[in-house]
Amino acid sequence: MQITVIKGTGRYLPHRCVTNQDMTRWMETTDEWIQQRTGIEQRYWVPEEGGVGVSDLGLEASRIAMARAGWKPEDLDMIIFATLSPDLFFPGSGCLLAHKLGLTTTPALDIRQQCTGFLYGLATADAYIRSGLAKRILLVGAEVHSTGLDISTRGRDVAVIFGDGAAAVCLEPMETDAKAGVLASCLHADGSLAESLMAYAPASRDNPRISEQMLREGKQYPVMDGRNIFKYAVRRLPEVTAEVLKKAGLPLSAVDLFIPHQANLRINQAFAKAMELPDEKVYHNIQRYGNTTAASIPLAFDEAIEKGVIGAGSTVMFLGLGAGVTWGAVLYRFPG
Repeated sequence: MQITVIKGTGRYLPHRCVTNQDMTRWMETTDEWIQQRTGIEQRYWVPEEGGVGVSDLGLEASRIAMARAGWKPEDLDMIIFATLSPDLFFPGSGCLLAHKLGLTTTPALDIRQQCTGFLYGLATADAYIRSGLAKRILLVGAEVHSTGLDISTRGRDVAVIFGDGAAAVCLEPMETDAKAGVLASCLHADGSLAESLMAYAPASRDNPRISEQMLREGKQYPVMDGRNIFKYAVRRLPEVTAEVLKKAGLPLSAVDLFIPHQANLRINQAFAKAMELPDEKVYHNIQRYGNTTAASIPLAFDEAIEKGVIGAGSTVMFLGLGAGVTWGAVLYRFPG
């Protein structure tokens, strides 16, 4: 039986650390206010002068992941790049990353599932590998939020949450009869809640796509109905957890570690409480990195491996909910 396994992982954070105390210089807020609402203490942002895009962060994470996998760029059959903050409006950042890796013909697929980008990307890579369409896939989640935030009192509810960063995983097939690799995935979307978490401009339904009026109104900045997203997340995440476990034929107790999208520490704590999970079974690192959207789950995964929290034989569940609204879960077991 052919399964999909993760051969290598890597993460990369820009060097500029922005603490909650730094935020108080730009807006009316406090460290206590931010931590109470989000759990975040600091985040990393690209240099203030700019010039660093998601493909640059993704390149560094990819190099680490490929080195650990023992891969060279020319070994890749495909790149899947998940981001909501591409280097350019178009073309996609996957093509830019391929070029930076020295590749000239390797297919690159960009996906825009925001906070669930890694989940959608992992399920897509699994389908390609199981079908035999690809053997070695580089899956990257990367974000540069800092250059698109309203860093003022007006935008503080959103600006304090997001960080920049990238993470990558190398995926390949393995022949085995063992129940391992990507065991099951469940993905969902509900567009009726699109305006609960969105950035309006630039918008192709408007002509021009962005105007001086839009800029004055701040429509280029993300907005969020935090209360609505919170309520929806704490309902959907337990549901999709049960769904993917049923699909895999495993009990809740079989999961060694839950790695949720790092959107808000309070959401993840509410999920753990609803599922009656002990603290050590749910991984959190939003305190140090903020919400890095498509990068958050693979970043936490790489960190958990590095710390020895998970390893050979461990069963991990990735899950999350974000803009779209999209949500889902993927169950993965390391080969023994």
